[in-house]
Amino acid sequence: MSNSQYTKPIPSDSISVWKQVFERQKSFGEHAFNQLNDEQFFAILAPGLNSCAIIANHIAGNAMSRWTDFLTTDGEKANRDRDSEFAAPSQHTTEERTRIMARWERGWGTLFGTLDSLVADDISKIVTIRKVDHPVHAAIARAIDHYSFHIGQINIIARQLVGTDQWKWFTIAPGGTKAFNQKLMGE
Repeated sequence: MSNSQYTKPIPSDSISVWKQVFERQKSFGEHAFNQLNDEQFFAILAPGLNSCAIIANHIAGNAMSRWTDFLTTDGEKANRDRDSEFAAPSQHTTEERTRIMARWERGWGTLFGTLDSLVADDISKIVTIRKVDHPVHAAIARAIDHYSFHIGQINIIARQLVGTDQWKWFTIAPGGTKAFNQKLMGE
């Protein structure tokens, strides 16, 4: 591959495509959360692992930090306490779950508000994360990668807690590809 392949302009619809990917990830996480009762939402399956509650809290904290004043301030805000995002909540109540989910919504709201404010010229700008320069498009790709990793964790944890026989699939259920393709493509 030549370097010229990497100098092509970023497509003009990139912001809307990135927003669609983030919307799908958010929905994928919420699909898992909606299958969990409160006990399962806070459950830690083994030492060293996180609960769905902890991961949701972390994604929210990251999103609020990274996407607040995205173009003008460092993505790691001084007021963020990242380590506390990984502390297991002391209470495993519906009220605590509601608090975490409200924070989740604030984080995603911050992200979507920022994406909605971006224009094509912003894509080539530089932002910093922990004082390291990132082109805007690279910072967005980094966030997609980060959130997708954690959304995958949430779904693996939730599926183990709910049980495969009770799990409602967000994507095509195992063994369902042929029927899905027939319905979608008429094959």
